[in-house]
Amino acid sequence: MSTGFYTIPEIRNEPVKTYAPGTPERAALKKTLAELRSKEADIPMVIGGREIRTGKKVRIFPPHEIKHTLGYYFQGDGSHVQMAIDAALAARDKWAAMSWQHRSAIFLKAADLLAGPYRQKINAATMLGQSKNAFQAEIDAACELADFFRFGVRCVTDIYKMQPESSPGMWNYNEFRPLEGFVFALTPFNFTSIAGNLPAAPAMLGNVAVWKPSKTAIYSAAVIMELFREAGLPDGVINLVFADGPTTSNVVLNSPYFAGIHFTGSTGVFQSIWKTIGENIYKYKSYPRIVGETGGKDFIFADPTADPQALTIALLRGAFEYQGQKCSAASRAYIPAGLWKDVRERLGKELATVKMGPPEDFSNFINAVIDEASFDKLKGFIDRARTDADAEVIFGGNCDKSVGYFIEPTVILAKKPDYITMIEELFGPILTIYVYKDEELDATLDLLDRSSIYGLTGAIFSQDRYNIEKMTKKLVNAAGNFYINDKPTGAVVGQQPFGGARGSGTNDKAGSVFNFLRWTSIRTIKETFVPPTDYMYPNFLPGD
Repeated sequence: MSTGFYTIPEIRNEPVKTYAPGTPERAALKKTLAELRSKEADIPMVIGGREIRTGKKVRIFPPHEIKHTLGYYFQGDGSHVQMAIDAALAARDKWAAMSWQHRSAIFLKAADLLAGPYRQKINAATMLGQSKNAFQAEIDAACELADFFRFGVRCVTDIYKMQPESSPGMWNYNEFRPLEGFVFALTPFNFTSIAGNLPAAPAMLGNVAVWKPSKTAIYSAAVIMELFREAGLPDGVINLVFADGPTTSNVVLNSPYFAGIHFTGSTGVFQSIWKTIGENIYKYKSYPRIVGETGGKDFIFADPTADPQALTIALLRGAFEYQGQKCSAASRAYIPAGLWKDVRERLGKELATVKMGPPEDFSNFINAVIDEASFDKLKGFIDRARTDADAEVIFGGNCDKSVGYFIEPTVILAKKPDYITMIEELFGPILTIYVYKDEELDATLDLLDRSSIYGLTGAIFSQDRYNIEKMTKKLVNAAGNFYINDKPTGAVVGQQPFGGARGSGTNDKAGSVFNFLRWTSIRTIKETFVPPTDYMYPNFLPGD
């Protein structure tokens, strides 16, 4: 058996391709889109390396073209969840015992597969299944997921290097054990990269996982599972199940081997899961690790010195990229009255150039929202704002679900700061703006800080360094990812560790060493080379 202290390859962020006209990646992606559209996928669960099909097939279709069938997945039930738990536990000992460099090699290979032969397949699946345009799919599904794998390997090696000091005559060292049981990965629709990272991160440290993706992201989840298998991930380490949420949670959270949850989703669901874990705490072999990133009511705040054009673009991109379906998307903005007329004019002109339609047309900036339930909810808020005395729809607002779930980028002007769309998470292409008096900056900062239960992302715009410092300090708890003169979206693995507190989650910072530490249980070992043979202390010896 070979041994050594191994240096991993240099880790860098995956370069983002442009998909500009005439580029080879644009041609390759268009070809892959056509190939996927031309056939209907058959998507089984994958449990213990076996493909599991049931008698219940569920149709998958693009949110932007609801009459087109992409394929079918096989709906599971509680028995399949238990099967996944059993498969994970059966794989655990052998996976935990594998040398760290061999576990790491699997995920480094997965990253290279993503950057190469799987790049356009994962992008196309994300575009078709989740209605995400080419550039947004590229930065998410290909680049960020590759970054999660590569930087994850670096995090693992950094953790294994965390060793204690040793006094003369002894040797102290830490062993980083996987958790005793399995990890439950419950993943969202909006980021393919998050869907891949949530089961993978614990696995890098020797854990095994039961993975339940969002039902609206199963199309791309199947590609991720295919990627894991081609990279060499052993059977049973990550098990993909398609049972509904309540059924899955009931089986998982009642298992004595439940060791932790890695979650991204709504605050309400996460709080319900946490409550159930608390009620079941006596059932578990150990205290489960609870790691979650949840909702946000993310803000942009401008002072009177803000650059109006930079602010305008941050509003547009921060609020409307991927139809506002990002946990970090700008959903509320506070703009001083002295700037508002200029910003409103600029924003209207920019929005007039924005195209909406299917992502297969690369000129479309806006695509469809994820499903009919989301469409109906968002349309309800827009319709309400049209008639409420305390609000005005100043841009967009048109909605149409005859072909797909399309909602125009919509800007609501709130006449009071506690209007419902300034407070409640919407998760769609709706931005609400409140205009404050220039001289009331401090009071409006206080208002911003107390207006939301969330604390995920936020941005400030100013050219006054005194104000920048003041706002940064004043809003210290308002956002776990805080941006100065930039939109509040687009965190990059290895550069801006992502996560928030308050009602936005446990702030364990996905893709960073802080997150990976949650998936290991440390055993500290002390070896004494020449142990004492007499119980007497020196001061017990006879003397003066």
